Amino acid sequence: MDIPVKAPPTPVFFVAGGTGISAETLGNMMLQQFPSVRFVREKLPFIKTAEQAREAVAQMDAAKTSEVTPLVFSTVAVEEIREILSSTDCAFIDLFGSHLDMVEQVLHVNAAHNSTSAHGVRDEGQYDARMKAVEFAIEHDDGQSLRQLDRADLILTAPSRCGKTPTTMYLALQYGLRVANYPLVEEDFESSDLPRPIKPYADKCFGLLSTPARLSQVRSERRPGSAYATLAQCTYELRRAEALFRTHRIPYINSANMSVEEMAAMIMQTRKLSAAR
Repeated sequence: MDIPVKAPPTPVFFVAGGTGISAETLGNMMLQQFPSVRFVREKLPFIKTAEQAREAVAQMDAAKTSEVTPLVFSTVAVEEIREILSSTDCAFIDLFGSHLDMVEQVLHVNAAHNSTSAHGVRDEGQYDARMKAVEFAIEHDDGQSLRQLDRADLILTAPSRCGKTPTTMYLALQYGLRVANYPLVEEDFESSDLPRPIKPYADKCFGLLSTPARLSQVRSERRPGSAYATLAQCTYELRRAEALFRTHRIPYINSANMSVEEMAAMIMQTRKLSAAR
């Protein structure tokens, strides 16, 4: 009986004139539609010269075999560079291409076709706001500081290890939002009232929950064998936190199966928050 040979993974290249974050994000959105296929991903950022483009093409073509054709997702805007990259023997997906042409037609304005990164410092004011938001998030992480909570755009509150810190940092770095996060601890569950430090700011609060099994797993990785990580303790804390959120009409989501990007989008939509400008 012949044993089927597992297909080799498909190489994927994310090519960009800047950081490559946009190419990677958009490309991965497409790749997620093929969960049965294995991929090997590599990012080729800062392709700004013809020589760099030719080197990238050589690297990509070397990954092609008789069994697999690599995928190339590109957000390079400079026409000369795009032409060189498109000469690859790989499957070239130009994420600008005709889309950029269409935008030019609609706006009746020619695109700059420059290599400026979408994640570079184009607007110093906006960049400064993001950095200040990160400083605010660090200072107010896990209830370390209660200073200037009135200046927060948002206060995330949840039992320990439900995803407060990564969501806080993402909202600060990506959108320039001043976010504080406040942990719900044992004494907070003894009352049906909101904890005193955040009580005046209920209209800025947003709750995070998880599933008992997931929370127990995450806590066990941090403190194996502890009462803090038991399924019973996690179930109790999540139940009490949800009751608290419901009582005070604080919107909340279950973070167990959500990415930080999904959580951020849901939070911003619910609380009607916009990126800092």
